[in-house]
Amino acid sequence: MQAPDYEAFQETVQKVQDQIDKLQKDQQALTAKINERSVGKEDFFAQKAVIRAELDEVSKEMDMYAEKRDKIRAALGEKKAENAEMKQELGKMKKTMNYTSAADIDARLAAIEKTMSQTSISLKAEKDYMKEIQELKKNKPKLAQLGNLQDNLATFDAGKDLAAQKNELNEQMAILREKKKGISVRLTELTESRKSQLGDFGEVAEQRDTISTKIKELIAQRSQLRDDFNNAKREFQSYLAEQRRIKQERYAEERKVQQEQWRLQKLEKQVEALDEQPFVSEITLIEQTMKFCQGLLPQNAGAKKEEAKETVFNNKDGEEVLMKKEDRNNEMYYAPTKKGKAAKKAKGSGEDGSKKPIKHNAETFKLFDSLKLDAPITTADIPALITKLEEQKKGFEAKVKEWEENKEEMKRKIKEGIITAEDLEAKPVKTEETKEEEKEEEKEEEKEEEKEEAKEEEKEEEKEEEEKEEEKEEE
Repeated sequence: MQAPDYEAFQETVQKVQDQIDKLQKDQQALTAKINERSVGKEDFFAQKAVIRAELDEVSKEMDMYAEKRDKIRAALGEKKAENAEMKQELGKMKKTMNYTSAADIDARLAAIEKTMSQTSISLKAEKDYMKEIQELKKNKPKLAQLGNLQDNLATFDAGKDLAAQKNELNEQMAILREKKKGISVRLTELTESRKSQLGDFGEVAEQRDTISTKIKELIAQRSQLRDDFNNAKREFQSYLAEQRRIKQERYAEERKVQQEQWRLQKLEKQVEALDEQPFVSEITLIEQTMKFCQGLLPQNAGAKKEEAKETVFNNKDGEEVLMKKEDRNNEMYYAPTKKGKAAKKAKGSGEDGSKKPIKHNAETFKLFDSLKLDAPITTADIPALITKLEEQKKGFEAKVKEWEENKEEMKRKIKEGIITAEDLEAKPVKTEETKEEEKEEEKEEEKEEEKEEAKEEEKEEEKEEEEKEEEKEEE
């Protein structure tokens, strides 16, 4: 995949930009042409604003009167509805009552009583008369309600004052409409005079609008070109990122294989390292130290010399055996009987030779410190030191023996990945001597704990005795 051509993109965008610049120049020329005829524009807009303000003021007054009129209309509607409701209620009440006066009801009651008392009537007629009597007696109290309802209806205010107010508002509204119409005429005249001043700009304005449309299209084309280039650029970046990812994965795989090879090589070296005796340096250091200590010991003057074997000669009578050439010169030598001063000094030095002081330097002190031993001060300390060195040497020889026994097993575990050479270094092999030393240390710790417990018990006993003595003294 190739990267998007930035130069070709810039060339295409520049062509579109050149067209936009040319059209914008044409548009500016048309605008300048229109502005040449726009003299007095400020006065026109100022006059127009004044007329608009007058129209707005009239419209505001008309809105105020219209609001009042609407409220009056609503109130008149409520009055009309209330009057209709009262008339409807009066009509219903009249329908339920056959008699509208108390005198008529009393006259009917008297007539029914007379008929029932003076004439013989059937049981059914008697029941009807009784029912009518009950109805007449029930309607008699309603006559007062009927009268009040009729009086309220006769005196009901149907909103004559509100109607008069509404008429006044309508008159005001008519006046304002005429005023607004006159202002609108003035605005129309001002606009027409401005048009006549400017002349016909229709063709010029149309050309300018056409150019504006083309400029918008070219700007959209330029934006689309930029979007396409940016999308291509993002796709190329994604492609590069994908290639980097693939390369990194391949490198990671190769790295993994290489690390595995390195691990195997390291494992082989660890296995080969097991063939080397691990305590060579320690044993060598101990042997060198022993040799150094033995070199510090004084030469023993009374050392036993090898006894010369006497040669038995089978010579015959009269035969003599000649002496060796090296012994012939000593034939006439006599040992002096008096001892000199040098002999005495040698004797004196031989008596204190076992306690001869030893001079050390930083290297010898460092040597003994690495073996965790105290450097000998005199030659008398050397025999005990050599004994300790021999014990250390035996200990390391035991470790070497154990290493030889476990070497193959350790190789197998390293190859199988059970342990590593670092684990062997972190966990030193425990010999029998180290195990015994650990046991002795544990025993010593137990003894110390027992001693501390015994001391604490003694302290408690002493406290108890002191308390007892104090109680006795108090008694």
